[in-house]
Amino acid sequence: MANHKSSLKRIRSTEAKRLRNRYQHKTTRTFIKKLVGATDKAEATELYKKVAGMIDKLAKRNIIHKNNASNKKSKLAKLVNALD
Repeated sequence: MANHKSSLKRIRSTEAKRLRNRYQHKTTRTFIKKLVGATDKAEATELYKKVAGMIDKLAKRNIIHKNNASNKKSKLAKLVNALD
């Protein structure tokens, strides 16, 4: 276990950030699953806007890589556009 005050604080702050990142990533994955399961184009379009924003936030905060975010958004956009 760390002895320095700064090390102890770093451990606490890192754990808090890890939990926050994990929550945001998991929430985004849940919304992506909802979007993939959507059958109505209007509903899927609205959901896509929200999901794309969530994915962008994850990339901005380095929770996922920016290329991974672009890839996810592209695939989801194709999926939404294919709906009738």
